[in-house]
Amino acid sequence: MPDARPPCSILILAGGRGQRMGGRDKGLVDWRGEPLIAHVHRVVRPLSDDLVISCNRNQADYRAYADRLVGDAEADFPGPLAGVIAGLKVARHGWVVVLACDAPLVDRELIEGLLRLAVAGNSAAMVRQGGFWQPMFSVLPKRVLPALEQAWAAGERSLQKALLREAVQGLECAESDRRLSNFNSPERLQD
Repeated sequence: MPDARPPCSILILAGGRGQRMGGRDKGLVDWRGEPLIAHVHRVVRPLSDDLVISCNRNQADYRAYADRLVGDAEADFPGPLAGVIAGLKVARHGWVVVLACDAPLVDRELIEGLLRLAVAGNSAAMVRQGGFWQPMFSVLPKRVLPALEQAWAAGERSLQKALLREAVQGLECAESDRRLSNFNSPERLQD
């Protein structure tokens, strides 16, 4: 992407329970000799001077991959919406790329496509894959924070539903697009 790209913060969500991983912290699970977070970090680090990881445990392990760490305001792993709210609160830039820690095949082209779409539409952008929204691959304007906080206060816990209350541009991706693979079970680590 040309240098005209506005500065963005990167928010990697790594705050889940890891239930399908037997309780293991997904971002720290090894794949091809490195933790999953290392694969995502390698792609996003050149894109921003503000890399935030939302994690609720193992902060010492994540520190090497982030400029700042945040945790959910509530205990007991309340979900990605809580992580996004926490990350938006500390993000330094007006645009925030949101990614999951267990998506090691994400690439710069996908992220830059989302950024272009968000900036052009002056709104959030989210991947749509096979007709389904994928909120863990999105770019948000920081200004959506109050709306997400209001949704949370009203009892909403779904990141997707909270985001779709606002204007969202869809970046269409094929159902077979491997960049969107999330490695959230031990079987997926065999890929």
